[in-house]
Amino acid sequence: MTKVEEIESAISLLPEEEYSQLRRWFLERDWQEWDRQIEADAESGKLDFLLREAEEAKKNNQLKDL
Repeated sequence: MTKVEEIESAISLLPEEEYSQLRRWFLERDWQEWDRQIEADAESGKLDFLLREAEEAKKNNQLKDL
């Protein structure tokens, strides 16, 4: 049995509350990684095209109200 299979087996035996706690932990971890990736992309200039698109849309009065 692989380590992942062992973990899957252990997770399947968790009581509902502990399973929910684990899911929240995974979600928070995923969001933190997402935040780090967005920060890195912004700092490296990978997202600059979004600023250019927004500036162009503003210049052409094409922005939509939220």
